[in-house]
Parts: sequence; structure tokens; C-alpha cells
Amino acid sequence: MAPQTSIPVAANVLGTIGTGCWCVQLIPQIWTNYRTKNTEGLPGIMMFLWAICAVPFGAYSITQNFNIPIQVQPQCFGTFCLISWAQTLIYHDKWPVWKASTLGFVVWALFGGAEAALILTLRPLYDRGIDFPMIILGVIASILLALGLLPPYLEIWKRRGRVIGINWIFLTIDWSGAFFSLMALVAQNTFDVLGGVLYIICVILEAGIFVCHLIWMFRTRKIRAHAKSEGKTFDDIAKECEEQDGEFKFAEREIKIHGRRKKDDASKVSLGDVEVEKI
Repeated sequence: MAPQTSIPVAANVLGTIGTGCWCVQLIPQIWTNYRTKNTEGLPGIMMFLWAICAVPFGAYSITQNFNIPIQVQPQCFGTFCLISWAQTLIYHDKWPVWKASTLGFVVWALFGGAEAALILTLRPLYDRGIDFPMIILGVIASILLALGLLPPYLEIWKRRGRVIGINWIFLTIDWSGAFFSLMALVAQNTFDVLGGVLYIICVILEAGIFVCHLIWMFRTRKIRAHAKSEGKTFDDIAKECEEQDGEFKFAEREIKIHGRRKKDDASKVSLGDVEVEKI
């Protein structure tokens, strides 16, 4: 696909809306993480893969000469992803704040350098008509984005469709950003397939997260209504069933990991640096 030579006004407007969404979409999630001091249900690997994704996609969008808002978008997106990733290190993995912050900054600088190197290396090749490196870059970005959205589905499977830890405002804004960015590409003189695929993947997989939780809410409506009538929560009912050794239809699935058991906490299984709560 040849670089864009002129950008229609509609593409710039839609791209600006999409970029606005993707510049702020993680702020509600970051705030929720900070306020609750808890990132349970928010996979750190999701944030890290998304941050990596911003490197090839940023280089791809700049080399393809997309409208300016979409060129800026990956930079903001990657930065906020790294902030959220650092929070998972602090709140879930119990890293010291200074250690997680330092690592986050170092990774951010390395990613910025890698993107600049990709642009300086691949742009001359692309100008000479050598397209395949850019195609590979776009494919890598799309794969990383898709992979980043898979860990939440493991959490959803574990909780039988329930979504916890993910801020719904964040997810809504993120979905909107992907949708408007996709429309910006549609409004350009020529549609970039690889760039479009990245946004389409995001739109579909994030919509799936909404659907899973809505189905869970429908299936558990009677239990939640009963719990509310007694001044309890869904989790209270689940805990009571567990304490009474009763079978609870919506109990969390057990994830079995073979490893040595820690002596000081019989409820955890340790495997290297990973600890998994037994359910």
C-alpha cells in the first residue's frame, strides 16, 4: 500500500476523535488501579503486549504517512499501557514503587528508541519500493494487539463469564477509539488494510468482553437479586456456598499449576516467580 499523499478533512476529524479516545482511554483504568490499590482481573501481560504493539504500529503509521492524529496515537497508547503495566507490578506483584517506576521508564525509553530505529531503517527501503518490511511490521502489530486481548478471556473463562478488574469506562473509550480510527482509515483516499485489521481486531475482541459480562449478568440475575434482597453481594453468596461445601454453579474454575507448595501459605502454589491462588 502506497503512503497517503493527501488526507481528506473527514479522515482528520475521525482520526482526531479516535486519537482523543486512545490518548485518555487508560486514564480511568489507571485511576481505578491507584484508588483501589488492586489490579486483580487486569492481566499485566495484556498491558505489556499492548505497549510492545505500539512500537511497530507507531513506526508503521509514521512511515505510511497516516493523518497526524493517528501517527500520535500509538505514542500515547504505549505510554499509558506502560504506566498501567507498572501498576500491576506494584499492586499485584508487590514491587516497590521506585523499582516498578524505574523499570517502566527504562522500557519506555527502549521502546521509543526501537521505534525511531525502525522508522529510520525502513523508510528509505519503503521509498525505494521495498514493501515487505512494512507489511511484516503491520502484521506484527496486529498479532501483538490480538495477543494482548487474549489474557482477559482467560480471566473471563476462570470466572465463568464475569469480568472484574477492568474499568468499563476504559473499555468503552478504548472501543470507541478503535472504531473512530477505523472510520478514519475508511475516509482516507485509499484504505490501508493492515492498519484497518489492527483496529478491527480491537473492536471485535473488546466487544466480546462486553458480551461475555452481559451474558454472565443475565445468567446470575436471580442470584444477584436474592443477594441484594438480603443486603449481600454475589461474592458473599459464593463464599457462603463454599463454606457450606455446597456446589455453586458460578464458582470460579480452578486453574491447576504444578509446582512446589509454599510452607508459609498452604493456599498458594508457587512456580518460579508466579503464585496462583487455589480456588
